[in-house]
Parts: sequence; C-alpha cells; structure tokens
Amino acid sequence: MSIDLNADVGEGFGQYSIGYDEGVLKLVSSCNVACGFHAGDPIHIEKTILTALENGVKIGAHPSYPDLQGFGRRIMNLEQDELRSIILYQISAVKGIIESLGGSLSHVKPHGALYTHSALYPPHAEAIVRAIQLADDQLPLLGLGNTQHEKVAAENQVLFVKEAFADRNYDSKGGLVSRSRTHALIQDPHAVASQVLSICQHREVISEDNSAVPVNAESICFHGDHPNAVDNLKRTRALLAENEIAVKAFSQ
Repeated sequence: MSIDLNADVGEGFGQYSIGYDEGVLKLVSSCNVACGFHAGDPIHIEKTILTALENGVKIGAHPSYPDLQGFGRRIMNLEQDELRSIILYQISAVKGIIESLGGSLSHVKPHGALYTHSALYPPHAEAIVRAIQLADDQLPLLGLGNTQHEKVAAENQVLFVKEAFADRNYDSKGGLVSRSRTHALIQDPHAVASQVLSICQHREVISEDNSAVPVNAESICFHGDHPNAVDNLKRTRALLAENEIAVKAFSQ
C-alpha cells in the first residue's frame, strides 16, 4: 500500500514569509505551488520550485481566485470564460518556471474558495478543467471526490486524482468544517496522523459529530502554513511506516 502526501507551499509574498516550506518539502511526495493570485510572487515561486526539485517532490500549480488581499478564501462571482483565462494564466506561469529549471508540471489543484466553491458549482469547475486542457491536457486535476471536480473532469476526459485532508476536520456529510469555526483545523500531530491512517486503511474519517464518514483518496493534503506542519508530517510518516504504508507520489 502507498499514499501520496501533498502540501500547499510557496505562499510567501514580497517580504512576508508564510509557512514552513523548507521542512515540509523534505517530507511530502507532491506539492502545490501558489501562483501569485492568492499568495506567491516570482521569486517565491522560483525558490519553492527549486527546493521541491532538490527534494525530488512532484510539483503542481495551485491557482486561485484573484484575491491577494483575502488569501483566496473569498468566493468571487466571475464569468466562466474570465475565470478560465485567470486560471490558465496562473498554470502557465508556474509551468513555464518549472520547465525553465529542468522540471515538469505534475498536476493542478485549486486553492481555497476556488477549490471549495468549484466542488459545488459546475461553471467554475468547468473553468478549471478547460484551463487545464489548454495548458496541457495530460495534467491531472487534484480535487474532492464525488463532487463537480470529479464529474466535470470525467466529462472532459481530464485525469482526476481524489484528495483528502490530513489536518482538517470533516462534517457529517463528508465536507470540510468551515474555517470560520474554531475546530476547523486539527491541532494535535497524533490526531492528524491517526486521521491519515484511517483514510489509508479504512477509507473513512471520524466527523465532528463523532460519526464515521467515507473518504476515499489517492493523495492527502497537509497545509504548509499549519502551525504544526512539520510535526504533523513527521508523526504521520512514522505512523505510516509502522503500518507498512509507503509514501509515493500519485503521478509516478
């Protein structure tokens, strides 16, 4: 058995450093690099890609709504064609930098509000998928299973990879607990690791109301800006090793 561990990285901007990328990129098998529209700028993007390449980590683009002030966590009512162009711009920028450094783009994963809203709203899911087709129709979309992500990708013959979350609590319907609530994030590294193991072994998580919720995933996300990001990954990798589960990028 194997599982891909991914992280959202490259989310610094200008003089501001966000997250724990140096440590995180030593412990994941895939990463999602901010494209400049919710976080990241050319120098942060290039530095993050170089670090990922040095660690043998697969690199994906992490596009968002154009919401730098809100860190991409606000839903934006954009027309489908406009959003498609915005996403294509972001994917193309990261793809070009990766290729200039001798690597290749592995996948695309939407960020924040774009991720959660497009899982429910077909026009924005379609904008993401069409941008992927224009950038490189062999790129997989990393997203939530059994949502518009998976449905629209299948309808357009775009590869799809199901993702779950290591450090986020789930509600009773299998969705993520809103970040507006105090228990949205799992803080304890042991609890994070246990949730990952449950996903790998039982394809389920225990929700906020203590019920078992089905979660099937090929890749599990860790947030690079989580206060315990590095400890979460270290504890998870140790627990996976104890249970003979290998960490391996899904695109290998």
